[in-house]
Amino acid sequence: MSGTAVLYVLIFLMVTFWSGNYIAGKIALREFSPLLLALYAWERTRASAPRLTEPFRLLLLGLLGVTLNQVFFIVGLSRTSVAHAAIIIGLTPIQVLIVAWLRGQEPITARKAVGMAIALAGVAVLKAFEPAAAAGATMLGDFVVFLGGLCFALFTVFGKEVTARYSTITMNAYAYVGGAVALLPLTIWEAAHQPLAHVSTGAWLAAIYMALFPSVIAYLIYYHALAHMTASRVSAFSYLQPVFASIMGVAILGESVGAPVIAGGVVILGGVYLAERG
Repeated sequence: MSGTAVLYVLIFLMVTFWSGNYIAGKIALREFSPLLLALYAWERTRASAPRLTEPFRLLLLGLLGVTLNQVFFIVGLSRTSVAHAAIIIGLTPIQVLIVAWLRGQEPITARKAVGMAIALAGVAVLKAFEPAAAAGATMLGDFVVFLGGLCFALFTVFGKEVTARYSTITMNAYAYVGGAVALLPLTIWEAAHQPLAHVSTGAWLAAIYMALFPSVIAYLIYYHALAHMTASRVSAFSYLQPVFASIMGVAILGESVGAPVIAGGVVILGGVYLAERG
């Protein structure tokens, strides 16, 4: 296969791993507390950091793209449905585009602006016509997931500026080591209040999946893709997550996807696609 074909195959695997993260998270949340699950799944991925000249910048990137992104995602997922979380994450390319524009990386054309407006209208459709309680979703949960997407958008744009100088292994190492040090006391505190001996094998396997595939392998692919594509184009692949995750949610968790979710999702993803293509 050509280099481009290999890159797209890797991106497809990345999206699949991230989509499975919603399902694994829901399974693990049946027995883990939300904050401990986020901390534990993230702490499992620690690595040794090499010596670099920009440690502070790389540590900050890791805090945004890995630590805060995962904490907000898990806490938000515990208060919303898989479909809602996936659709809200589908707005991440819009956030990336806005941040990239503010940083002078990419322009916002009229077509992109229209696409962003359509995507926001889709959010209004999603929230206005679906009874939140019936969907197992809350406004707070959706908002916290949105914050996770915002952290990832900041990570994507600022990470694009350093991917040309550092390898994916180097950036991942700093991302996980910095957060491990910062959150270790909170991890110990949460673990002391969680009866880990009573956690089932299935919940542990779900947590391990979250620590390995979406948190390590997918991030390595993401850093690699950033070195070969613009930030907004790489992030645009996240609009596949709502489709993958919703299908997995129905098939594995038995969640229902009503007409408002489908309508809102189609409008949001259509707007995101228009903005990205603009």
